[in-house]
Amino acid sequence: MDILLVEDDADFRQNCARWFARKGHQVAEAGSGSEGLALLERAMFDVAVLDMNLPGLSGLELLERAKSANVEAEAGILMLTGQGTIETAVQAMKLGASDYLTKPFPLVELEQRCLMAFERGRMRKENRQLKQLLQRGRPKTKIVGRSDAMERVLKLIERVAASDKPALILGESGTGKELAARALVELSPRAERPFVTVNCGAIPEQLVESEFFGHEKGSFTGATAAKPGLFEIADGGTLFIDEIGELPPPLQPKLLRVLEDGWMRRVGSHRERRVDVRIIAATNRDLPADVKAGKFREDLYYRLNVMTVELPPLRDRPGDVEELVRHFLGKEWTVAADALRLLTQYRWPGNVRELRNVLERAMVLADARIVTPDDLPREVADAETPLAGKFGNASPAAGPIHLATVERAHVLRVLQEHQGNKARAAKALGIHRRKLYRLLERFAIGDPMESARS
Repeated sequence: MDILLVEDDADFRQNCARWFARKGHQVAEAGSGSEGLALLERAMFDVAVLDMNLPGLSGLELLERAKSANVEAEAGILMLTGQGTIETAVQAMKLGASDYLTKPFPLVELEQRCLMAFERGRMRKENRQLKQLLQRGRPKTKIVGRSDAMERVLKLIERVAASDKPALILGESGTGKELAARALVELSPRAERPFVTVNCGAIPEQLVESEFFGHEKGSFTGATAAKPGLFEIADGGTLFIDEIGELPPPLQPKLLRVLEDGWMRRVGSHRERRVDVRIIAATNRDLPADVKAGKFREDLYYRLNVMTVELPPLRDRPGDVEELVRHFLGKEWTVAADALRLLTQYRWPGNVRELRNVLERAMVLADARIVTPDDLPREVADAETPLAGKFGNASPAAGPIHLATVERAHVLRVLQEHQGNKARAAKALGIHRRKLYRLLERFAIGDPMESARS
């Protein structure tokens, strides 16, 4: 625990400080109320132990001043007095004290009371964090893939998760960097603690500092109330910073300091507070190149790059496409064999995110819960090879003809036979008129009679 001990009896104060230090706690000492208030305004403490009878500013006045100035000990405030009465105890509790102890007392009891106050404060903080997390949402997801490349990634995630050091996840856009971060957290000792995510590229530059570190009331236009930042919300848990390469340069040294010693300060505040947060960062940028170009701090890069997880693009693990398709479609949907072949052969420049979007679109267009080639966008369905000719009229000498070439020529021929009447053409093709419209869009067929004349 980080403990503030405000006591005018120097011998008693030093004895208490030595006792706490032997027990592994960090102690800051003050001999007067004004000294204690100055320390409270500069830093956060887990517990503040205040003597009631202090010279100048009394313990009760110090407690009242601290509360009115929005200065709070994270866990609570324990009041000490040699003249304990019910009236002073009630008054202290009304002002926000969490406990009350009358001198003399054994030091072991003082430590126990501090631990109890710390535990109560920890529960209050967890409740506050839970409310913040519920507001932000926390969808449950999992990594899908059994290829050798993904097996290596999953084994690396297991090893990295056991550490409490910063981790850096690299990969192209859409490869699942947030999924990897969630897997790191779920396998880590912080699995039951807060997991907070933020995308640097999605926050206006002028609001990034407030989002990360919070702000005090009146610190800037629109700051009508004090607000905790993401580091405070994630205290005790993990903060996932996506697109870390987009972090504005003025914020980079502040992030570095939190990584190094855990201390941070809200915007508009002179008081520092300590947080215990594991950082997982991710980017699709070439950070070493950004370091050379002066766009990213070298010391921050090396501090983040303690442990690295690199995600392979989907084109390097085509064997995972079928499993991903089944995962995104769910048990009530099926995919035709020719559609699955097209999905497997496509290069997926947008990686898993693009695959998911394509399947969501197909589920809207498909009939009878079956995804066919007709339900796939043109860039996926026609990616195997370009059309052999303007209307698909390729000679055998030109080499193998893509199935889409034959399909397009057949649709165009049937339309021309029915003078462009789509209702009759759809009936002749044995398909619903809506599917014919999708085929026309897919094959870029406008006026079939105009195509025949050109």
